[in-house]
Order: sequence, then C-alpha cells, then structure tokens
Amino acid sequence: MQGFAQSPSPRGLFDGVLLVDKPAGPTSHDVVHQIRKTFRIEKAGHGGTLDPNATGLLLILLGKGTKLSGQLMGSDKAYTGVMRLGRVTNTQDCDGEILEEKPFDGVTRGQVQAQMDALSGDIFQTPPMVSAIKLNGVPLYKLARKGVEVPREPRLIHIYSFRFQHYHEPLGQFRVVCTKGTYVRSLVHDLGQKLGCGAHLASLRRTASGKFNVQDATPLDTVLKWSEAELKNHIIPFLKITAGD
Repeated sequence: MQGFAQSPSPRGLFDGVLLVDKPAGPTSHDVVHQIRKTFRIEKAGHGGTLDPNATGLLLILLGKGTKLSGQLMGSDKAYTGVMRLGRVTNTQDCDGEILEEKPFDGVTRGQVQAQMDALSGDIFQTPPMVSAIKLNGVPLYKLARKGVEVPREPRLIHIYSFRFQHYHEPLGQFRVVCTKGTYVRSLVHDLGQKLGCGAHLASLRRTASGKFNVQDATPLDTVLKWSEAELKNHIIPFLKITAGD
C-alpha cells in the first residue's frame, strides 16, 4: 500500500541465483537495484558486470547467493558480438568519440580470422581507460572523462575461441569464449589495429557464464512483473549450486 513502508521479504525465501537476460541501457548495478526494490530483498548482487549497452546473461545473486560472488565472477564467459571495421573510438565501442577512420574494403574474411587466431590462447591485454579499474581509489573512467590517460598494467587472459561468423561490411559478427576479466571491446580494438583498418565494438551479448546459459534466463521486464512466488520458482537454490548439481 502506498504511503507505508513495506517490510523486507522473509529471510531464506530468496537464497540463490536468478538468471536475467539484461537489456541494453541499464548498468548491472541498476538491474540489481530494480530487483531489490521490487521484491524488497535486503541482500543482492551480481556475478559479473556487463557494460550498459551490452545485453544477455546477468547472474543475480540473492540472499546467501551473494556468497558465491567470487566463484561465479571467476567463471569463463561466452559472448556474441558485432564489430565495426574502419573506425576507432576513444572508448573502443560505439558510445565513444571517433578518433580515426580508415578504409577497410581490402580486408578479407580470411585475414580477419587469421588475426583472431593470433589473438587466441594466452595473451596479455591492456585494460581500456574507460573501465571500472581503480587507480588510488578512483575509477579509470572518471579520469578518462577528464581527458586523463594513465599507464595500465597488461593482464594475462585466455581466449579459448575467437571466431568470425558473418560479414556485411563494415559490420562483422563474431563469437568469443574467454576467461574472466577479458574486455571484449579491447579485443576488438586490438584486432582492428592488427588488420590496419581499426575497429570498435558495435554490440555485445553474453550467452554463457560458467555452466549457466542465456537460453535459461528471463528478460528483466518480465522478472519485474513477477509475483514473489514466481520469482522464487525461478531461483536456483544456493544449496543446489554449492552441492555442484
């Protein structure tokens, strides 16, 4: 009832992981906040950030499920995405300012796949300036907004698979399977540099995180319309996950 504070849902009612298909627009934190507010859940988090414009699988951790944060964030990830050849941006995706444009008409599918293969396996990746990595407690993206660029330590990641799927120039669709901490937009940026024409990430969708698949996830707008009983029926129980089922 409006005008009266609602008490939190009973403890233990929501303990586990909810698979949400995140839309483009909200941050991962926004999604968590909406679910917490709608269902009056005291404790909630997520199992791995998606950029605002990215879509797909977001693991929402509820109640005791928040204890699984480290385990789930550390799992391997799979994505499908679209790259735009011939254009470099300062954020390495479609949201940034255009820094450079180059011809790409001479680039072939074979050349793209060959460079994708070169970027597979164990590689060192330099995180982008527009990221949540902190320097002296300040996120890098805040420094980037001020036009400040600082050295970033390259990180060891592993690319299990990086495959070129379809090409309708200047857009190319791809699929990548990688370890945690991989910046796919940086992967696309580096690919563009190797090809000599530049590239940026046009769109991204997470299809899997560990053993969880986006096919089993529910769109956020549907989740927010559920009753508490419907929500509970879709939560993977904490004890089931910890038991390894």
